[in-house]
This record gives sequence, structure tokens and C-alpha cells, in this order.
Amino acid sequence: MVEILNYRNSLPLGSMLLEYRLESILGAGGFGMTYLGYDTNLEKKVAIKEYLPVELAVRALDGSIVPINTGTEYNYKWGLDRFLQEARLLAKFIHPNIVTVSRYFEANGTAYMVMNYESGMSLSQLLKRIPQPDEPMLRQILMPLLEGLQAVHEAGFLHRDIKPSNIFIRDTGAPLLIDFGAARLAVGGATRTMTSILTPGFAPLEQYSKDGNQGPWTDIYSLAAVMCRAVVGDNPPDVVTRMKDDVVMQSLIAARDRFSPGFLHAINRGMEVDEKKRPQTVPEWTAMFTGEAYATPTALPTASAAVPATGNAHEDAPTQRVEKTTLLEGRPTDKRPSMAQLTWFAAGALVLFLVIGGEQFFRKPAEDAVKSRLAPATKTQPGTKAEPEPGKDQPTRLTPREFYVLDRDRSGFLTPDEVKGDAVLETNFAKIDTNHDGRISLEEYTSFP
Repeated sequence: MVEILNYRNSLPLGSMLLEYRLESILGAGGFGMTYLGYDTNLEKKVAIKEYLPVELAVRALDGSIVPINTGTEYNYKWGLDRFLQEARLLAKFIHPNIVTVSRYFEANGTAYMVMNYESGMSLSQLLKRIPQPDEPMLRQILMPLLEGLQAVHEAGFLHRDIKPSNIFIRDTGAPLLIDFGAARLAVGGATRTMTSILTPGFAPLEQYSKDGNQGPWTDIYSLAAVMCRAVVGDNPPDVVTRMKDDVVMQSLIAARDRFSPGFLHAINRGMEVDEKKRPQTVPEWTAMFTGEAYATPTALPTASAAVPATGNAHEDAPTQRVEKTTLLEGRPTDKRPSMAQLTWFAAGALVLFLVIGGEQFFRKPAEDAVKSRLAPATKTQPGTKAEPEPGKDQPTRLTPREFYVLDRDRSGFLTPDEVKGDAVLETNFAKIDTNHDGRISLEEYTSFP
């Protein structure tokens, strides 16, 4: 049985909003409250979101929302207008992975969005049950979200607040992006410190300044951070901390025994601190997940599965009713396999192949390529000039497979000691090390020549 939450600042349960009867509270936060409603005309459940910024307004005895004082009135009305703009935009979207707004209206001095009611749980709640899902499950969540996010960006809109509690997992396992934060960001920028409206660990650096260069890459960082949380089993460090001591790459590398390098590399690229180094569009980032990935299973320890408590008591509050989800049970509700399910079945077979023995299939050519560069030069007779091998003077294309062969300490970087004896890498070490930090990353390695 689902627990019915009660909030002192809510409308009385059982009261009517037009033809909607309020039955329970689904969730609440600093900028609004979501009710489970019943449409008495259509006789179906709906979710109703109310605009109520607690730092700007209060509920009067008659149930209406009024600004706290004359000083907050302007910001309250400006935020109300942005809330309605958000509702109008979402009402235009018909996408299976974006929350659907079927209606919006003004009443009680504020505004309301009427959304389709969905049964399931937030990703935040799912990660408490399964702290570290496997790659197929995460891809099942991620790929549809990328399609929905691309549609949002093509409409000229940003989410700005992607985090586990704003991703809803239906009972069928299909994900839904909810709770768009454009109105919150606008209001918060006028009344609160930037850090208080951000979710540390999931917000990129450009969101810490009102003049930050925000774009599709901003949402990409947040969604990449969500995937990092699921892979590692812990919230990623906030971006300010990363500027001093960045451990994101190391934490992802530690998960290489459970995830493909290509999957981890795409997450790492999406979480670049500098927004110019991130994929600039969703299709560009999607290509990193759908491209070839090289599996190199290792015996490295996995990250801790502990889930720390969040600082915001309402952050994990779902905006839809929580019941059950077949995603947790590991079986779809439709007995007929879809093309996506067949695709994941094939992917699972490939992973099994790699675990059982396919690693050698991929590693052997890489090891041979490395050995060929480590082989001693052909001896020549005194007084004669050695003939160069065919193609020896041409730049050698370096592949991720060779990188993982050379990366003996599994640090995710190549050091001068690790490339010692490799004529190509020793000669071109300074050229390959484009950021001049004394080591070669996978991206630098595969970008040469």
C-alpha cells in the first residue's frame, strides 16, 4: 500500500480544483507541490503540479497563494509567468519519454499543470533498491532519455535540473524525464544563492553563474552525472571540488570489470568540467554510446554500493505514485519481444562471449601491434644502409585496444615508463600529450596522429 504523505502547506485533501478532486500528495519541493488528483469528468487519475515557491509566497487561510511581502511580489509574479511558459511548452510535446502536460490553468492566485498519471518510481528510489545496475539496464534507461532530451533541445528548451529524482521509471521500465527546471532557475537566480538551487554533483560549472554559457551540453553533463552515480554507486563530487581534485575518471576506471570501456568513456566525456570539451549536442553524445566499445575485463575492485543521504529532504520525493516496476523483476510485461529487446539480447550475448573468452579475440591483435613496435630493428651489414620497412615512416593509428594493453597499472593514463621501448610512442610522447601533464589519456592516444 502506498503511503499517503501530508503537508501542512498543501490544499486540503478532498478539495476540488475545477473538476479535479485532490486525493493525496505525491511530492513537494521548494518551488511547488504535486498532488494525485481525480478527474471527475473523465474518471481517471491525474498528477497536478502547483506553483508555490516557499521563499516568495505563503498559502492564505482561504487556500490562495500570496507573496510574503511587497518585496517578493515582483519575483513571485515573474516566476509564475515562467511556470506558465514551461507548461505551454510541455503541452506541445508528444514524446513517450517526456512528461505530458494535458492542461494548465490559473486559480488561487497561482498556476497548475495537469499531467498524465504514471505508476512507477523515481530513478533515485530505484538506485536505493539496486545501487549499481548493470550496463544493459542503464542503457535501457539512458537511450530513450537521450531521444526525449534531443526533442527538447531541438525546441530550444533546456531541462537544467536532471538528476535521479527527476527521472521517473514506469512500471514497464520505460523512463520519463520530469520536473523541468527552467522556472526554478529563473526565480532562484533572483532570490537565492546559486548553489542552493543547484543539485551538487549533477550541475555543471556554467550553472554556478548567471552568465554561464548554458546549452545542450549543460543537460549532457547532468545526465552523464546521473549515469556516473549509477555506475559508481555514489553521488559524483560537485564540479567545484573537481576543479581541485578530480576523481571522476578514476572512479569510472574502477568499474571496468562491469562496464564496457566505451560506455565509461562516453560518461567521462559528458562530465568534462570545461563545457567546450563536452559533446555539444545529444546526437554527438549518443554516437559515443552506440559506437564500437572495447571490452577489457579486469579484476579491479568495484566501487562501494553505499548510497549517501541527500541534503534535501524533498529531493527524492517522487512526482508520481510509487507502486511496483517490472524493471526490478527483470521481465517485460509484453510477452512479445520488441526490436529493442532483441537488440539487448544480442548485446548480452556479446558480453557473455567477451567474458568467457572473447577478450583474447580483441586483445590478441592489440598485443601483436604493440609487440611489433617493440621489436628490435633489423640488423644490417657494416657499410650498408638499412631499408625502412614499408609504411614505417607513416604515422601509426593508435587504437583503444593497444592503450589498455600498455596501461599496465590500470590508471587510465600512459606514463613514460609504460611506453618505454615503443619507438612510436617514445618518439611522439610530447606530441601525443597535448595538455602537457606528463601522461597520455585515452582520448589523446586515439587522436594521434
